[in-house]
Amino acid sequence: MIKLGLTSKLSILLACIGVIASGATGYYTYRANRAMLVVEAQHTLLTSTQLLGQRLSAALGDVADDALVLAAMPSSVAVVRSDDLSNPGRVRLEEVYYTFMAHHPEYLQIRLIARAHFGLERIRADRDSRGIVMVPERELQEKGQFAYVFDTLATMPGRVYLSPIGINHEQGSHAAEGRPILRVGTPIVAPDGQTVGALVIDVDLTRVFKRLERDLPTDYLVYLANEWGDFLVHPDPSQTFGFDRGRRVLMQDSFPATRPLFEESRANLTLDGLAHPDQAPSQVLAFTRAPFGLAEGNRFIVLGLSRPLGDVLVSANVLGGHIVRMVLVSSLLALVLAILFARALTRPLQVLAYATTHVFDDPQAAERLPVSRSDEIGILARCFDGMRSEIRGQMRALHAKQQELTHLAGHDTLTGLPNRMLFLERLDAAIRHASVTGEGLAVMFVDLDRFKQINDQLGHSAGDRTLVAVAERLNATLRSCDMAARLGGDEFIVLIAGVRSPDVIGDIATRIQRVLAEELEICGRRMAVGASIGVSEYPLDGDSSDELLVKADAAMYAAKASLRCAYVRYQDMLTVDARAADDA
Repeated sequence: MIKLGLTSKLSILLACIGVIASGATGYYTYRANRAMLVVEAQHTLLTSTQLLGQRLSAALGDVADDALVLAAMPSSVAVVRSDDLSNPGRVRLEEVYYTFMAHHPEYLQIRLIARAHFGLERIRADRDSRGIVMVPERELQEKGQFAYVFDTLATMPGRVYLSPIGINHEQGSHAAEGRPILRVGTPIVAPDGQTVGALVIDVDLTRVFKRLERDLPTDYLVYLANEWGDFLVHPDPSQTFGFDRGRRVLMQDSFPATRPLFEESRANLTLDGLAHPDQAPSQVLAFTRAPFGLAEGNRFIVLGLSRPLGDVLVSANVLGGHIVRMVLVSSLLALVLAILFARALTRPLQVLAYATTHVFDDPQAAERLPVSRSDEIGILARCFDGMRSEIRGQMRALHAKQQELTHLAGHDTLTGLPNRMLFLERLDAAIRHASVTGEGLAVMFVDLDRFKQINDQLGHSAGDRTLVAVAERLNATLRSCDMAARLGGDEFIVLIAGVRSPDVIGDIATRIQRVLAEELEICGRRMAVGASIGVSEYPLDGDSSDELLVKADAAMYAAKASLRCAYVRYQDMLTVDARAADDA
């Protein structure tokens, strides 16, 4: 039997924790995303259902307005009371009815019905397979026995009657027969206030519903029930108008959760297949109760919209695939991290054991001691670390002294600038680099013009401050690739590297002159120092550091002697000397 070590046991434990945590997080994210998508779908469906109810009410309101307009026409009373078919008002009304039918494809009939003669039709416009037909007098019928006629006649003037939605079985109704219709009626009132007839519009609900549903997404399913719960619209046509076939199919039976809507204890509700798989299998549904048009009383309808749960959760399923891959990757990562972490936990014991056995032959072993531990291993580690710290402290002090000596050997103690020795080393290196790259370089010998006057008048302390200020200005003026050094006294030397154009030398020399010509405040007095600059160039003036220094020094003295310029190039000296020799 294989015995696992401490590192292996910790690795297995930590890996299991990482895998469980990753899986739980992924599962929670997936479930939360599914729930969020369902809630959003419910909200969208409910909003769409409410808008659909408003649009249905608006559509019925438009029909009611048309009925009121037609009933209010002056000739309607005369035609209802008259038996003369040649009445000019009758012809005008037929034209108006025809126009309304032509502009409203959902209108199946418009009828003007007299109160007298047992509700005899005076005008009837029908829609059939031939189009719009004005029914002749011999085919007009008595309609006084129908509820929608006497209910309309009993309606208050200026009000509208809405019949229950049902299948039309009335004989002689042309295209309206056998179709789901809604009748909108309003009374015809004579000037003396008597109700003398009724105007009735038969509306094809199939067309109305199609018009209302045309803006809905294709995967939305529509449900509509009357105030008793009978389905009027259902995705399965066999479930609609069951009362007309002797078998009532109620919404509250198909969806028990909608019962409070019919009891008027709630105005809307939502269902989903996640929370209610028994009532909404694989669906997300929203239902709302809406007033039935402009009808009087408490009549209402219940509208519902549904969407397949699979369509709602498409993005969640995609996310689930990503989560599975993420869990697999994170589990693998957890395994790797568990191994590394277990090794990190057990490493102090290994380090301590190694340090105790190799403390003399391996000085670095003590540097890995677990000194932060508070147990016995930490006590031993701190004892070893105490010895290591003492040795390292002595080494650091020695190293700091060595760096200080190295710095002092190559820098001026007053200004902090490189001294002559370090400058020459850098110059030699720059000459070697320039010989390889083909670039030029220049050496500037800078001598302060009025330093002796400052030193004599204000003392050596003021002179030292002046030298420090000059060094700072030189460093601020030069490029990062250039270098300034102090040779001694008031003499400075500048290395200009990477010279690709002679103009660079002139620009830098001019900047140095300008900044050194600016006044300094020394001991309460403002004085300008000024400088004379001599310039030598590689390779024109030489290919060694000593030669370039000598020629820069010579050019500097020429600059001091000159009354017109404050810096002189060695090449310019040669030109002037050659001209003087020619003149002689």
